[in-house]
Amino acid sequence: MTDPTSDPSGAAGIDPEATTVLEGGVGRPEVVAALEQELATQRQKAEEHYNQYVRVLAEFDNYRKRSARDLDSARAFAVERFAQELLPALDGFELALANAERADARSLLEGSAATQRLLLKAFEKAGIAELDPAGQPFDPQRHEAMMAEPTAQQPPNTVLRTVQKGYLLNGRVLRPARVVVARAPDA
Repeated sequence: MTDPTSDPSGAAGIDPEATTVLEGGVGRPEVVAALEQELATQRQKAEEHYNQYVRVLAEFDNYRKRSARDLDSARAFAVERFAQELLPALDGFELALANAERADARSLLEGSAATQRLLLKAFEKAGIAELDPAGQPFDPQRHEAMMAEPTAQQPPNTVLRTVQKGYLLNGRVLRPARVVVARAPDA
């Protein structure tokens, strides 16, 4: 390292021979002005991009909040249509109970059948389907075996009877069917 007092350039620690002058006349005022103008243009573009970025962030945040509100609303009112379909069935039951003492058994039976049709129609509109697997192979994903009964009429692991129907909601098990399953007869 050289002694700073012996530096002919007057700048401590700067080697004048290591300094190079850029070609193209960078030191000329018109080049400096053009570079300053280009720098100002690029700063303005950077500021515009930053402002766009901030706007996009704000829009995304608003979208996220709006989606959360919509999802909460959907959860709160998801069963509204299904409930509206069930109300006529409830009205039918209430009418039957109110007239039970005056009505004969036949009219009560007809009213109950009509109410059942209303319920099944509401279930169908909501995507709920019955699962009555009698005669089908036992499927532990869809059926709950209540007991196994020995029989020679059906192959083992076949559903003999449905004790309680199951239900599917859009193809997914809502409640498994409770069944009696065939097993090989005792020897």
